[in-house]
Amino acid sequence: MSPEKDDKATAKQNKISPGKNFIAGGVGGACCVATGHPLDTIKVRLQTMPKPAPGQPPMFTGTFDCARKTVVNEGFLGLYKGMGAPLAGVMPVFAVCFFGFGLGKKIQQKHPNEELTLLQIFNAGMIAGVFTTVIMTPGERIKCLLQIQQAAGSAATTRYKGPVDCVRQLYKEGGIRSIYRGTCATLLRDVPASGTWFLTYEFLQKMLLPKGKSRSEISPIRTMFAGGMAGVFNWIVAIGPDVLKSRLQTAPQGTYPRGIRDVFRRTLAEEGVTALYRGLTPVMLRAFPANAACFLGFEVAMKALNWAAPSW
Repeated sequence: MSPEKDDKATAKQNKISPGKNFIAGGVGGACCVATGHPLDTIKVRLQTMPKPAPGQPPMFTGTFDCARKTVVNEGFLGLYKGMGAPLAGVMPVFAVCFFGFGLGKKIQQKHPNEELTLLQIFNAGMIAGVFTTVIMTPGERIKCLLQIQQAAGSAATTRYKGPVDCVRQLYKEGGIRSIYRGTCATLLRDVPASGTWFLTYEFLQKMLLPKGKSRSEISPIRTMFAGGMAGVFNWIVAIGPDVLKSRLQTAPQGTYPRGIRDVFRRTLAEEGVTALYRGLTPVMLRAFPANAACFLGFEVAMKALNWAAPSW
């Protein structure tokens, strides 16, 4: 390949389209939710189960016990409780996430041929985390409430009839502020975690790229591996803040008057630092396949968009 053609190929590869990122991100998000929601349900139920009374066993002894009891008591579809909220919001959430990432990269590029450093990739990922919080916070609140209500016992099973009813009741309780409870906790989780997510994926994509090949030629298996590992490292960073967020968003009004600071203080005082890692097993079981599916869906959609609208 001549130097001129090589420069053109590099420019095309490094050209960033936030619009394409928006559409392809939505596709990737749908793939992520469909693959990972059952383990997300288990994670939330483990994180928010009540502290057992002295001498009494916990509601769930672990990941597999939670899965078994959920299926026995509610059927297999019990693992998909609360999926309506993230599925309805997943296209905009992941679309905005990848849009924010694309925009974060674009504003750091001095020219289309420039390849960003790993630090710049991390910065762009953190920008994506800020973008998604506006949509993610209410979706996470609704999802968590729907996921735990049936596990909490018969008295809570009919409190919310579904996502729309949940929104209506939350608004009635405390307006928009109630729906957006946990915004700071979501930021605390998503900003560093999103930076780590994109950083890991981009780094592994470069490491796994065969010599002489362009980014568009990387195999689906390598894309899935990079995406799966990105999910694992994302949750290593996110698990602690996620526990605090889940507890804050599902607690009765007034339980934590100072927000996430109260959740953190009381969790450490009553249960110790290990409580911040509750739900880690289902998180890690879910992280690899869900994020592998997400990035594969994103890359396939991006290739289709580049083919259909190469100049966009």
